Amino acid sequence: SISALVERSGVLEGTVTVVSRHTTTAITINEWESRLVDDIRSWLLGLAPPDDRSAIPVPGGGVRYLHNDIDKRPDSVDERRRCMENGWDVSSDKGSRGLAAWRAQEPINAHSHLLSMLLGSSESIPVHEGKLVLGQWQSVMLVDLDGPRDRTVGLQVTGFADESKINQ
Repeated sequence: SISALVERSGVLEGTVTVVSRHTTTAITINEWESRLVDDIRSWLLGLAPPDDRSAIPVPGGGVRYLHNDIDKRPDSVDERRRCMENGWDVSSDKGSRGLAAWRAQEPINAHSHLLSMLLGSSESIPVHEGKLVLGQWQSVMLVDLDGPRDRTVGLQVTGFADESKINQ
């Protein structure tokens, strides 16, 4: 947990930053209550409804995003370069890491990217007297807008520590 990381760090006054490491997840602070979570999901899907080709289409939505035209991608030198840097040989249609394989694993998820931009990819939480400064009902939430899938976050604790308590 974030609180346990802060405690292990020995930081008494500072900040912990939580960063999403994915373009279709977000980090936010809110109340974790199941009915509110359902409301948030419905509200977000209303803001950026899934493409009609998505795994979770909105009936009669009529939504199409260019990002989801997988058969036309990668369509720029930059996108091809990023694919190659990530181990996909999109210059060839052969093999388990070729263009066809890349397209087959690429999800229809433009709405998830848009929602991630709205929610944000990080939060910085103050630390005072070795504890996170959060309200009674506040929780740090990783919002998976395109899952479920295995996800990771980055955590960084900065501040002034009690040297005698570090790594105990």
